[in-house]
Amino acid sequence: MNKNPYEVLGVARDATDADIKKAYHKLVMKYHPDKNPGDKSAEEKFKEVNNAFDILKDPQKRAAYDRFGDAAFAGGNSASAGAGNPFGNGFGGFGGGAGMDDILREAMRGFGFDGFGGFGGAHNAGVQRGRDLLDTITISLRDAYFGTTHTVKFSSNVACDKCNGNGTDDGKPAPNCSRCGGSGYVHARQGFFAVETPCPECNGTGHKISKKCSKCDGTGVQHKQRTLEVKIPAGIMDGARLRLPGQGEAGMFGADAGDFYIDVRVTPDDKFERDGNDLIVKVDVPFTTLALGGNIDVKTIDDKELSVKVPSGTQIGSRLRVRGKGMPNSRGGFGDMYIEIMMSVPTKLTEKQKKALEEFAGAKSSKKSGWF
Repeated sequence: MNKNPYEVLGVARDATDADIKKAYHKLVMKYHPDKNPGDKSAEEKFKEVNNAFDILKDPQKRAAYDRFGDAAFAGGNSASAGAGNPFGNGFGGFGGGAGMDDILREAMRGFGFDGFGGFGGAHNAGVQRGRDLLDTITISLRDAYFGTTHTVKFSSNVACDKCNGNGTDDGKPAPNCSRCGGSGYVHARQGFFAVETPCPECNGTGHKISKKCSKCDGTGVQHKQRTLEVKIPAGIMDGARLRLPGQGEAGMFGADAGDFYIDVRVTPDDKFERDGNDLIVKVDVPFTTLALGGNIDVKTIDDKELSVKVPSGTQIGSRLRVRGKGMPNSRGGFGDMYIEIMMSVPTKLTEKQKKALEEFAGAKSSKKSGWF
């Protein structure tokens, strides 16, 4: 059974998008595999948190869950995916990653239609394209900055290598069915209505195979372990979806393969906060530097050190802008980096330091003004 995404994230049903994102960031940091090496329980929690966020961050999916509950994503991205899911947990069709169009399409298939036109399902598997597949991967903000390559391992239907996916013994395309002309359906009239039904001669495949392939029994597909190398582009945003055309499951009887989708999650960084293509980093600056001005050394996300000038009189909480040191953008440029000024108060002072501060405080008090 799918777990209630609101309970997984610990938020109320009327939680705002900001509340949901805040809860997600907190939990994903807590259960991240890098922080819990070898902990299977934390790994499962991490998956649950990602699946829950996948539903609640999308208005359409959230609305579907609020209305239909687990049924909105039955057979998909959950532990109840079932035997028909070639990936097991975390994969299977669009599953938890489905939009409303995909949910409607699956519902139509359940009634014997392929998508929104023609007959499909079990009666017309021969002309139905292969299933789309979905995986969710998690990368660090640093990987998102540089771009990376991710290896996906899974099993799915592929075109039979003996018959080239045609389902025939000689490997050649099967001739069109003589009764339906290759369309896969025949017309009949019932009163005032014209009805299309799957062709009884070819069972809706549109082709007539006289001698089936011995390896795939005429289906044109076989189940195999697969590996895909997925290139994650630099600057990718959290929640982005990548599409690999034709890398989904092979269609039966020579039909086109589906697509493979990758949902990308970018974990929050412990130093840099991302705001679009900009980065925000908090830096402790000595009081003397804030008051008198000076330079501070700041490390960028690509591990380079910058010397940044702090103007005299800079206030705590203000931000200094460094152009072009943020995340890569789609136009080939970079966002900016903002240095948020912080100050740590020393816990131990020498007698000389104390005396200097007391003299400073006395001088400021006589002028009836604050520290800054």
